[in-house]
Amino acid sequence: MTAGRRRRGRLAKLGRVPDLLIHNISEIASPTGTTARRGPEQGRVWRIADAEVLCRDGRIAFAGSGEERRSRLGDLEGVERLDAGGGTVIPGFVDPHTHLPWAGSREQEFAQRLAGKTYMEIAAAGGGILSTVNATRTASEKELAARVSERLDWMLGCGTTTAEAKSGYGLSTADELKQLRAIRAAAASHPVDLVPTLMAAHEVPPEHREQRERYLDLICEEIIPAVAEQGLAVFSDAFCEHGVFSVDESRRVLVAARAHGMLPRLHADEFVDSGGAELAAELGALSADHLIAISEAGIDAMAAAGIIATLLPGTSFFLMKHTYAPARRMIDAGVPIALATDCNPGSSFTESMPMVFVLAVFELGLSIEEALTGATLNAACSLGLGERIGSVESGKQADLVVLDAPNLLHLAYHYGVNLVTTVVKGGEVVHRAGRRERTA
Repeated sequence: MTAGRRRRGRLAKLGRVPDLLIHNISEIASPTGTTARRGPEQGRVWRIADAEVLCRDGRIAFAGSGEERRSRLGDLEGVERLDAGGGTVIPGFVDPHTHLPWAGSREQEFAQRLAGKTYMEIAAAGGGILSTVNATRTASEKELAARVSERLDWMLGCGTTTAEAKSGYGLSTADELKQLRAIRAAAASHPVDLVPTLMAAHEVPPEHREQRERYLDLICEEIIPAVAEQGLAVFSDAFCEHGVFSVDESRRVLVAARAHGMLPRLHADEFVDSGGAELAAELGALSADHLIAISEAGIDAMAAAGIIATLLPGTSFFLMKHTYAPARRMIDAGVPIALATDCNPGSSFTESMPMVFVLAVFELGLSIEEALTGATLNAACSLGLGERIGSVESGKQADLVVLDAPNLLHLAYHYGVNLVTTVVKGGEVVHRAGRRERTA
């Protein structure tokens, strides 16, 4: 993995990326288009057998059958070749909801949950988000960047090529800026592209608990302008939830951030129906996330406004809850579904989109094709990147994953293992999995 990162940096500096032909592909499986797929369209995936993909100048120049490629493009002398080994090629996974820049660890809280305590009980006793806030405030920017880079290595090995990353464990001007700078520093030297999100409205820190209005003033009048001035975030997010930030408080933060050029997205209706889904529709957010407790009115509002629902089944799984977001009802209502890891130290410590894929099929009730669209194209659209990434089509950025599988179905059928053998980012091989040498 490290060698792949060095190679990518050197070629980028030289300004050339050799053409790459991926051949011996048993199947290409991909959604198509540049906009979020909804309803029946979410389950319509392009699949072609005996295929090849040609990458040129970092983009996909051809994707189709080997016979068609030879007919149209000839022998392609002088290109680099990648043998897919009879595997399946899919778009690189896009993970549109993570909390990557944190310090410390919360495995003791995990043990407490195993013993019967709830997430909210642990938080009320001084654990939860505020525990990570204390550790993150103590860590240096360099330390945080190193932690982000380590987590990106895990993500890359699981096939993720683009991810969103939130602040929210600083909860002060200096520490929120520190987290966002750490995201930028880690992304500068890693193949995985990161889209930064300001989430100062993640929790009210202890020093403002008795005067929460003062903290909202700090977010809107100091943190947001400082982040905008340094160009550190594309999005702004708020935890709209009973006991955290109300609809009115979340609206105030997101409207202030939008005035400074940051697009809204929202943690909504995770534990109770807080009205967060309706707020996301009102504000035209690119995404409303979690949505385990969403109401029928919330579903209807999101469908009417075209808001993408980013679902996080790993969170329900990790918190040992028996309820998941009503994905089937959302799809039937015409809400586009995206999938994400929610990678964080307290409620979903995983960097694995393949794990989320399996949970989406077994617990959310998505078809394998719907899950693929949710983990690629719809996830890209939730970040405003659908025109550039998220599908295996000519003209899109060549972000691709080779699976050790004869077809797409194995992503859920062969569960509990990492099927990712090779990751291509911008037309370059940036990760190869270790493979055991076979003996007679």
